[in-house]
Amino acid sequence: MSDSKYNEYCSPLSTRYASVEMQFNFSDMKKFRTWRQLWVNLAQAQKELGFDIKEEQLEEMRSKIDQIDFKMAAEEEKQVRHDVMAHVHTFAHACPKAAPIIHLGATSCYVGDNTDLIILKDGFNILLPKLANCISRLAKFADEYKDMPTLGFTHLQPAQLTTVGKRACLWLQDLLMDNRNLRRCRDDLRFRGVKGTTGTQASFMSLFNGDQEKVKALDKRVTELSGFKSAYIICGQTYTRKVDIDCVVALSGLGASVHKMCTDIRLLANMKEVEEPFEKSQIGSSAMAYKRNPMRSERCCALARHLMSLQNSALNTAATQWFERTLDDSANRRLTLSEAFLSADCILMTLQNILEGLVVYPKVIERHINQELPFMATENIIMAVVKAGGDRQECHEYIRVLSQEASQEVKQKGLDNDLVARIKAHPYFERVLPILDSLLDAETFVGRAPDQVADFLKEEVRPVLEECKDIISTSSVVLNI
Repeated sequence: MSDSKYNEYCSPLSTRYASVEMQFNFSDMKKFRTWRQLWVNLAQAQKELGFDIKEEQLEEMRSKIDQIDFKMAAEEEKQVRHDVMAHVHTFAHACPKAAPIIHLGATSCYVGDNTDLIILKDGFNILLPKLANCISRLAKFADEYKDMPTLGFTHLQPAQLTTVGKRACLWLQDLLMDNRNLRRCRDDLRFRGVKGTTGTQASFMSLFNGDQEKVKALDKRVTELSGFKSAYIICGQTYTRKVDIDCVVALSGLGASVHKMCTDIRLLANMKEVEEPFEKSQIGSSAMAYKRNPMRSERCCALARHLMSLQNSALNTAATQWFERTLDDSANRRLTLSEAFLSADCILMTLQNILEGLVVYPKVIERHINQELPFMATENIIMAVVKAGGDRQECHEYIRVLSQEASQEVKQKGLDNDLVARIKAHPYFERVLPILDSLLDAETFVGRAPDQVADFLKEEVRPVLEECKDIISTSSVVLNI
């Protein structure tokens, strides 16, 4: 092939799914410019605490933060087999005046782990507005359809009625929990800071001639310069990989929520009750031209399964760290952390697109209710007959016989449920005929569902939306593929 890019593997997370901003967050440019910024922060803090570092050295470093010679860095890494030292040499080459003080007293994890923590925090800041957008759209849908009766299902069998909006609140409640979990993970993140090779700060104690207060001040100042309020007091060479567990498990939980929601939407699409948006020129099947497949929901489920699986990598990595650290976490974390955030990013964008175009088919829903409601209404009919002077046991037997007859018509002949017609035609039920239609009003079978939706939206959803009002966008998501 003439274009070499088609000869190399590229992750579909970057070529098909994730946003430009999340791809940049895990890009080499973001990673290595952050390394350089951290070297600047370290040198600046050291200067403030009395080190002989000139302002022109700092200015030289700052001026070269974005001017990275990736080719030179790659050649250096081939020679030294060490990515951090390769970039130290590359940065020093670009900053000859500052070369003697770059990376002074630091270990590789000073730039590596601290950069990861910055990227994790920035990743959550990219995801949280997208999650808030989904919550906002779903809340609007729930409110719009809070009164519309629909069949409930337990064991995937028709059960007591609920409403379309109440079911949406089941999904919404899960997303609220995910919002809480992602915010907690982001807000709990602390900086690794300036801790040295095994976390003891021995190298900095040497640089500051045993002055513990200056070492602590250095750690605090670099943490502030890097955008964090606090650093972990205790660490080995790395920050504890339990942090990664917290982050990936929270994202996996989001995956589970969306998988459940989109599975429900796929099932509802099968019943032709609710349908995700389907574009005018969209093709559902290469062979079956009539098909309207729920491909967006299927995509969410597919990526969610991958996202949910990633928590095991984070768990295993944390469990197999030896003493102060081993390097077998590195390659795994490059995959796990990036794919967790990139997958969540695509899932939320796709979900927002689905929620902005959900279509409800009331007549289909009504037809399905009418097929099942007569059976569900039999208890109400019995009670009405008793109130009108009838015998409960006698009425129960009539209802039982007529119900079995109607059931046979449905199951063996594929006909509609005609139980109501049979009841109306039976002389025993003449006494309740005037009120029979009111006994079959679907809205009387949904309990407090509409009020539950209103209470839930008011008490739990709106406070979250108010808290998120500055990050919620009114723009719609348009999927490229």
